[in-house]
Amino acid sequence: MTYRIRPITDADRPLVTQWAQAEGFCPGIGDVGIYCDTDRAGVWIGEWDGEPVGCIAGIRYDQNYGFIGLFLVKAAFRGQGFGVALWQQAIAHLETVTCVGLEAALQRVEDYQKWGFKPAYYTRRYQLPPADRRRCLRPLIAPDLPDGYQLMAGNELTEATIQAYDARHEATPRPLFLHEWLGRPEGKVMVILDDSGDCCGYGRIRPCLMPDETLQGWRLGPLMANSKLIAGALLDTLLSDRQGMILIDVPEVNKEAIYLLEERGFELGLLNLRMYKGTPPNLPLEDVYGLACLELG
Repeated sequence: MTYRIRPITDADRPLVTQWAQAEGFCPGIGDVGIYCDTDRAGVWIGEWDGEPVGCIAGIRYDQNYGFIGLFLVKAAFRGQGFGVALWQQAIAHLETVTCVGLEAALQRVEDYQKWGFKPAYYTRRYQLPPADRRRCLRPLIAPDLPDGYQLMAGNELTEATIQAYDARHEATPRPLFLHEWLGRPEGKVMVILDDSGDCCGYGRIRPCLMPDETLQGWRLGPLMANSKLIAGALLDTLLSDRQGMILIDVPEVNKEAIYLLEERGFELGLLNLRMYKGTPPNLPLEDVYGLACLELG
């Protein structure tokens, strides 16, 4: 019986999605395919005697930035070194990248520190249970925006407008990832333009797969805005016609984001730690009200 690590195939994607759902990652529909397309050499499957038992993503955005995520091993195969081998594969793939990030479960922080990763900030996952939606929404009311500002659907303007705004808020531009992320037919993308026609905030909501298959779920992210007022207008619009559980991941250092969500009835569900190996990127986290996903940053 042998263990080998191989690149993920299209046929593996439903299985990895199922693993992520069962593990409580709450993946969006189509997320795994987007991870693979972002770096076709950066997602792997671990096989024991021909049976897939684990996976990991080590996505290289460019020479300056990469991200590790989607790291899991089936429960029956843990503690046998399979996860360590997957980890080493991802680290080797990103060896020449200047900075590598990841989201660490708190019980794994010391493990990652041994590999040179250092804490940066906590990430909070907030959730809005279906029963609490009445405390959140302000539906069918035009957002209170400054004169000349416009709220638009993402498909009503060029993608380049959003790409340019996103690039100013990320460690490196991510055009391939964002093109697929925004272009998926599921969910909705909303954008706010200022009185000069420039993007000053955008957000996306997408359906996700909950561990309890009887529950409907949605993941909200990215959500970026120049101010809490703009972020609130985007949030209310994106939530206005959604039913089910809503999840959003927020950098804890953005206190305005926490206030915005808790004001609307969101509750803390999970706490992770963002860590970096290499020089951490200098990001305007005060504008980041929701991350795209924990698997790719």
